[in-house]
Amino acid sequence: MIWINLISGVLTGTILVYSVALLVFYTFIALYSIGDTKRYLYKNAFTDYRLLASSAQFPSVSILAPAYNESATIVENVKSLLSLYYSNLEVVIINDGSKDNTLETVIQAYDLEIVDFYVNYKIPTKDVRGVYKSRNPVYKNLLVVDKVNGGKADALNVGINTSSHDYIICIDVDCVLEQDAILKMMKPFLEETDQKVIASGGVVRIANSCVIEDGKLIEVRLPESYLARMQTLEYIRAFLLGRMAWSRLNGLLLISGAFGAFDKALAIKAGGYDVNTVGEDMELVVRMRRMMEEAKLPYRVTYIPDPLCWTEAPTNKLILGRQRNRWTRGTIETLKFHRVMFFNYKYGVLGLLSYPYWFFFEMLAPVVEFVGFFAFIILTLLGLIDWHMFVGLLLFILSFGYMYSTFAIFIEVATYNQYKRLRDTGKLILAAFSEPFYFHPFVVLSAIRGYLDFIRKKHSWGEMTRQGFNTKKNS
Repeated sequence: MIWINLISGVLTGTILVYSVALLVFYTFIALYSIGDTKRYLYKNAFTDYRLLASSAQFPSVSILAPAYNESATIVENVKSLLSLYYSNLEVVIINDGSKDNTLETVIQAYDLEIVDFYVNYKIPTKDVRGVYKSRNPVYKNLLVVDKVNGGKADALNVGINTSSHDYIICIDVDCVLEQDAILKMMKPFLEETDQKVIASGGVVRIANSCVIEDGKLIEVRLPESYLARMQTLEYIRAFLLGRMAWSRLNGLLLISGAFGAFDKALAIKAGGYDVNTVGEDMELVVRMRRMMEEAKLPYRVTYIPDPLCWTEAPTNKLILGRQRNRWTRGTIETLKFHRVMFFNYKYGVLGLLSYPYWFFFEMLAPVVEFVGFFAFIILTLLGLIDWHMFVGLLLFILSFGYMYSTFAIFIEVATYNQYKRLRDTGKLILAAFSEPFYFHPFVVLSAIRGYLDFIRKKHSWGEMTRQGFNTKKNS
């Protein structure tokens, strides 16, 4: 019995210390993000992007959009990309061996024909089967590449090999971008001084239930689906608080694969996307940062808080579970590949703060919660729970979670206020109250499955079917 009490005390103490450390980090992140958001809003209040749209000073950009079985949204998304305000833009769609009629759909919609095209394999990839351009001069900036299936990372590498411009913006093809998204994303690259900007990320928002017309966002609406609404709350917390704080620290490890800009020459020098991980977006950022740190070159990875990119969130538990499973495996793989940085002072903020945070509070968090849940059941059966302490601690943690989510919603309302109806704000707050009892346990369980799949050396993405946007057509 003494040993049981000792183990119980150690386990309880460990979880308590872990929880307190996590809450301290979250509080710091929430408060520290405010300064960078205020600074960004102030600086950009004096920027007239209408004048910049036609400027020849902006660097040339290639948008890379891998497509696999995307026939439901491909036409609208390509329209969105082709209509962006930018003077020197190339749109590269990479059909990654789709099994549906994605390629045929885009060929018909944009009057494409196969052309002679030399592919410079700067990065080794699967074979390119054909390159298509439009007969219609209106679509002269569109390039469609058909390749043997090799996964998203391989498709992006093919995009890098076939693109002709100095900077690349990698997006998910199901995304719809704001008209000035590229202008805002590229602005940090022009503002670099003594620190070279090697990559820049942007906010991703949920497009479910929004009105999309001819590839453009017409009306923002809060998702009607419960799962999509919960992801809306998640994204607000992650992008407006987490990413902004890490950007200010110059310790950002992740740029969402849905929308990120890179210096192409440096991306090629780093070796392009790694096809051996399902977390290729995070891994490339970490590898580029590690390359700059080891070369002792000053650099930054920046972040744009504007709501520039809108994507369709999974509304099916099976699809959502696969997504979170993949995110977990990608995080584990990336941290494993770059474990030399763990508490390594030679990598500065990256090694002493960013990597440890991701290791303890992103990668290990689902395991700690999962173990803690079963420990609670066992200790309850053994009659070793101090219920007064347990209830008090539970209420404290739940209250902190509600406050953190409410604070994120407040920052959203005070800055960009995308959901202007008061009842939508109320729905987001209500979503925060239900999250700990349904959505969050589901996410934790999906992450544990990701751990099991990682142990089993499973590398597949899993089917990610989409319903398509709520679209309207001009008559």
